[in-house]
Amino acid sequence: MMGSTPSTFGVYVHFPWCVRKCPYCDFNSHARPGEDVPEAAYVDALLADLAAQLDPQGALLTDGGEVAVTTREVASIFLGGGTPSLFSPRAIARVLDGLRAKLRFAADVEITMEANPGTLERGRFADYAAAGVNRISLGAQTFSAAALTTLGRIHTPQDTQRAAEELHAVGLDNFNLDLMYALPRQSVAEALFDVDHALALAPRQISHYQLTLEPNTPFAARPPAGMPEDELADEMFTVCAARLEAAGFRRYEVSAHARAGGECRHNLGYWQFGDYLGLGAGAHGKWSWRDPQTNSLIVRRSTQARDPRKFGRDPRAALAVRTVAAQELPFEFLLNALRLVAGTTRTSFETTTGLDWQVLAPGIARGFARGLLEGDPDTAIRASPRGYAFLNDLLLVMHSD
Repeated sequence: MMGSTPSTFGVYVHFPWCVRKCPYCDFNSHARPGEDVPEAAYVDALLADLAAQLDPQGALLTDGGEVAVTTREVASIFLGGGTPSLFSPRAIARVLDGLRAKLRFAADVEITMEANPGTLERGRFADYAAAGVNRISLGAQTFSAAALTTLGRIHTPQDTQRAAEELHAVGLDNFNLDLMYALPRQSVAEALFDVDHALALAPRQISHYQLTLEPNTPFAARPPAGMPEDELADEMFTVCAARLEAAGFRRYEVSAHARAGGECRHNLGYWQFGDYLGLGAGAHGKWSWRDPQTNSLIVRRSTQARDPRKFGRDPRAALAVRTVAAQELPFEFLLNALRLVAGTTRTSFETTTGLDWQVLAPGIARGFARGLLEGDPDTAIRASPRGYAFLNDLLLVMHSD
């Protein structure tokens, strides 16, 4: 049946503070020393946000959405930022206990926490694991001390090494390492140096992404000297991707490479157009269910206020909710699903959007005609190697009238 309700969902929780804002970062993060983070008050606000979003009379779940919460399990939780590791294990435990009190966790729920190697005291990973965290995403970025300084990072290569060793020591072997390439004045050999050092730390996943100059960041206003040309950046990617593949790290998304079973289930939920609650300053959510009166699929998106102060004053009042129009759903779906190397299927599209696959037929035909898509146009599609290299072009081709 088109638009059937999924059995699981994810929860994203945003922690908006960092010790220092990196000059390339366009995420909702705010510089604040770790000892100055209003930990208890922010956790109170997160739990109030959860209560507001689960209120059957609230803006998100009116028209029967509360049934979709009570009949599903939480498959994944992602504690992102900012820098969640600025918060103590006790605070993280309060958040997870608060979620567990209101929601049904799957027996194998994946609980990821982002961590900055420069904010971790020795022994904290064991305490985070005791709080319920079972996966870590470690922001290494590079193993060059000079490049870390250029990027405005507060940690050293040795900090990353020590963090990875401690993760293994406490049994948190399921961790991701973030790596950047196309750094200022970086060579292909230096990019490979970073990949080799990351592999030596034995993570389950490596997120390997290009440094880009995002609007409204210090790097965009004052680009660092020595940014690699596109041809050099492409060579770095190709050579590094081959090294990762040879080491058993399969590329399954634009920038994600993982060992078998090491894929991030939470992010897969996004890319498969699954549902998730978004809690915290600047967090986004997506929720869908079948209207009990009309049996039509309702898809709603939530957005929280970006300013932590506004969010903290009244999370219920700060929450904005809108119903996604049916004509918006195909593009939103493709924007996520085509990031996956495996692409998507007719069943997935019809289940998560409530629409017939045929609404995509004109765009699919254009994508195949231009060599940007491959697969079976009637049942399953994926970006071709050329389409994957020019994903924005593929999306425009499929979405054009």
